[in-house]
Amino acid sequence: MIYFRSDYSQGAHPKVMDALVKTNFEHTDGYGLDEHCEHAARMVQDLIDNHDCHVHMMVGGTPCNVTTIAASLKPYESVVSVRGGHAYFHETGAVEGTGHRIVTMEGANGKLTPEMIDQAWEEYEDEHTPIPKFCYISQPTEIGTIYSKAEMTALSKKCKAHNMLLYVDGARLGCALTCRDNDLTIQELATLCDAFYIGGTKNGALFGEALVILNDTMNDHFRWMIKRQCGLLAKGRLIGVQFEALLEGGMDSIYFSMASHANEMAALLRDSLTELGVPFFGSSQTNQIFPVLPTAVVKELEKDFFFYEWAPEKNGMIPIRLVTAWGTTKDDVEAFLRTIKKLLS
Repeated sequence: MIYFRSDYSQGAHPKVMDALVKTNFEHTDGYGLDEHCEHAARMVQDLIDNHDCHVHMMVGGTPCNVTTIAASLKPYESVVSVRGGHAYFHETGAVEGTGHRIVTMEGANGKLTPEMIDQAWEEYEDEHTPIPKFCYISQPTEIGTIYSKAEMTALSKKCKAHNMLLYVDGARLGCALTCRDNDLTIQELATLCDAFYIGGTKNGALFGEALVILNDTMNDHFRWMIKRQCGLLAKGRLIGVQFEALLEGGMDSIYFSMASHANEMAALLRDSLTELGVPFFGSSQTNQIFPVLPTAVVKELEKDFFFYEWAPEKNGMIPIRLVTAWGTTKDDVEAFLRTIKKLLS
C-alpha cells in the first residue's frame, strides 16, 4: 500500500530522530522551561527577525488553535473563519467548547477575504450578538491554496480597521512558503499577523508546533491557559529538541527542504494528471491536490493506494485528496501515475 492519505503518516525525519536519541538521557527542567525549548525559541526569533515575540512549544495544531483563541478573547467575542477552516470543521467543536462562537463564511477558493470580515461586522448588532474579534485563517488553506502577500496585507489592514486579531494556522506553513507561487516571506508574515504557528507534525516532526505570539496582549498568562487546556507537556523538551533539528540552518534547514520536496512531488502529480485531462476540485498550489475521478477508477486505486475520498460521489465522479510529504518518493508518484493511466485508458 502506498500512502497519499496525509503528511503525518510516517514517523520523523532521521535528523529529528537522531537528535531525540542523542538527548535522551539528559536531565532537564519540564514543561518547556528547558534549554532546548529556549534555544528553539531563539531560532524561531532569528528566523522571523523578531526577538521581542513570544514562542511557545505546543503539542499539536488543535491545542495551538484552541489555546490561542481561549487566551485572546473575552467570553462575548467571536471568531471569523471560512466554513472549511480547520478550527471550525475538523476540531470537534473544541473552540466552541471554550464558549466562543465561530462565524463562518463560504470562502473564495478556500480563502477569507476583507469583504467577508465586513460581512461578519454587518451581522453584529449590539450586546445581543457576539463581537467579531478574532480572524482565523490557515496558510495554506484546507484545499491547498495560499494567500499572496497582497491578500495577507489586505486582511491585516482590514483586521486593524476593525480592531481584530489576525491569527494564522501554520500546520503546513512550510509548504506555503516554499511553493512555486508564493511571494510572502516568513519575516513579512510575522509583521502582518498577531500570531501564527510553525507546524512540525505535518513536516517531519513526530509531533509539535512552534506557536509565535507577536501581540503582547495575547500572551498574558498564556502558559496558564496552555495548562488549563491540557496542552502543557511535562516532557516539553521533546518538542524543543525536534525544532532545534528542524530549523538548524534557518531558511536552508531541513524544515524548508522537506516542505519543498513535498510540493515538488505534488506538482509532479498535478501536472501529470492535468496532461491526462483529469479535472480538479479547487486549484491547490501546495502539497494537497484534489483530482476528480470516475467512481470505478477511485475504487480500483484504493486497492493499492491509501487516500481520502474528499466528497461524496456525484454524477459518477468522486473528488479525492492526495497528500505528499517529506517521505513521499518519486517512485510512489510514478506508481500512482502508471496505475491511473491504465485505468483511464
